[in-house]
Amino acid sequence: MNYDTLTYELEDGVALITLNRPDVMNALTTQMRAEIQHAVLAGGKEGRVVVLTGAGRAFCSGQDLGDRANAANLDLERTLRDEYAPMLRAIVDCPVPTIAAVNGAAAGAGANLALACDVVIATESAFFLQAFTRIGLIPDAGGTYVLPRTMGMAKAMGAALFADKITARQADAWGMIWEAIADGDFDAHWRARAAHLAHGPTKAFASVKRIIRDSWGNDFEEQLAIEASEQGACGQSRDFREGVLAFVEKRKADFEGR
Repeated sequence: MNYDTLTYELEDGVALITLNRPDVMNALTTQMRAEIQHAVLAGGKEGRVVVLTGAGRAFCSGQDLGDRANAANLDLERTLRDEYAPMLRAIVDCPVPTIAAVNGAAAGAGANLALACDVVIATESAFFLQAFTRIGLIPDAGGTYVLPRTMGMAKAMGAALFADKITARQADAWGMIWEAIADGDFDAHWRARAAHLAHGPTKAFASVKRIIRDSWGNDFEEQLAIEASEQGACGQSRDFREGVLAFVEKRKADFEGR
């Protein structure tokens, strides 16, 4: 499929989605949300890892409010329910690992789009901003769910109420993201991370995603039972057999994702 608001590339198991409206800092529109959803679904089928990043100096500045006439008439409840939710669900439910390579500003819904991914890698000059209260709104696009689960209640509440910029270094230190990388090393680093996942045990990765996300609703005994069931399934995979053989033979495993 040809996209107007993003680019999609598939190479060596990596499905790379680049938000491509750099003139407006990759602000989200109805079309862009639909295209992100479509591209993520395609990447989950065609690739072994999906990467989201931005063109230009920003990752994503959130909802496009440039047209003030349309912004004033925006039905936010419908937009969140019918456009944001399917896009975010595609990311969260993606059967392969997802990486947000945050190359610059990630603000409003753009910040929470990044945080919906399994792993967030940011360049040190990037920042995250829950900008919503600056215009009289609450964090959305999953922000009220993911922030307290990553940063803790105190940091999440402050981020939402004060709408202060959170630097990539702060986000890393607070547990909000996986890592902050020096600008000069950023591109090579996230690509190496993506390649690692693209050549890893895909079935095990899918189980990791599922059981960690589901753990919030389970008690300890339930989680132990789920671990046993998922581990049993992983133990029947070709990748497990290859992993054990590679360990015994003291070589790098050649995982096929099966």
